[in-house]
Amino acid sequence: MATKTANPPLVGIIMGSDSDWPTLQPAAEACAEFGVPYEVRVVSAHRTPDDMARYAKTAQGRGLRVIVAAAGGAAHLPGMVASHTPLPVIGVPVESRTLKGIDSLLSIVQMPAGIPVATVAIGGGRNAGLLAVQILAAADEALREKVVRFRQRLAAESRAKNRRLQAGAVGG
Repeated sequence: MATKTANPPLVGIIMGSDSDWPTLQPAAEACAEFGVPYEVRVVSAHRTPDDMARYAKTAQGRGLRVIVAAAGGAAHLPGMVASHTPLPVIGVPVESRTLKGIDSLLSIVQMPAGIPVATVAIGGGRNAGLLAVQILAAADEALREKVVRFRQRLAAESRAKNRRLQAGAVGG
């Protein structure tokens, strides 16, 4: 998987295997929705640890500002990447057949003091992408305005759903 935008990427979206792509594709879509350039890579903490370390160590120098990392099972990728970069890392636990992703969630969220990994819900690729956008928006007023408009649309949609429910409610 290669860079998905023409501009230099600001967000790195990584996974240990391409089987994690369905979990992370919504993160890429969220970045694209806000016009945030990103790249997508497979770098495994276990199968290609040197590649993973090189990716993390060079991320900042290549212009990345945030890394989104999905992992299942023992879920070492987000934490190991965080240990090799000063950039914020957002971990996305991948749902597993055996423990439904609880193992991944606990592995990602239980980082030692000093090496934080922001963690979203199991399968929460979209929220990971949105969080990456919000992190970038902290230093980008135009992007921050897009986030504000997005939140306003969410609120309007929620209010519209309430109105439809109330209009159809029986015995209220």
